[in-house]
Amino acid sequence: MEAWLHSLLATLAVPQVGLVTVFFVSLASATLLPMASVPAVYGLVKLNPELFWPALLVATAGNTAGGAISYWMGYGFERAYEKMTHKTPRDARALAWLERFGPPACLLAWLPFIGDPLCAVAGWLRLAFWPCVFYMAVGKFLRYLVYVGGAYWLAPGAFSF
Repeated sequence: MEAWLHSLLATLAVPQVGLVTVFFVSLASATLLPMASVPAVYGLVKLNPELFWPALLVATAGNTAGGAISYWMGYGFERAYEKMTHKTPRDARALAWLERFGPPACLLAWLPFIGDPLCAVAGWLRLAFWPCVFYMAVGKFLRYLVYVGGAYWLAPGAFSF
């Protein structure tokens, strides 16, 4: 079993496969699925230090694409909800907060538990798509830079594979 696991990790660490894996793990983790992508990014960077910046950029792209998918899911759900009920749920405090701050609130899309639903609610409120995606990308990139960069440079021996 241990040999199989090492073989799998070696295959996933190959730069061509590893970056694709990081993209899809990051994409899936930015939807409403309960996943974490930082360990996958850190694992690739730990095994291939020369891929630090490409891994961060690929993870940011995947995570932002996942946030955009959540945005469009929220947008579509809001339209379906409006057709079925003919009323708007604009009285909730969270919706009012997001409406007040607009697309810059998507900077918080990197936060655990609330970041992914935040993207869906941005779509629900029909906030401008491209500004939301821009703010999502900035927030998600900074998250990867702090988490993966911090773990890699401040505690290089903390996680050994």
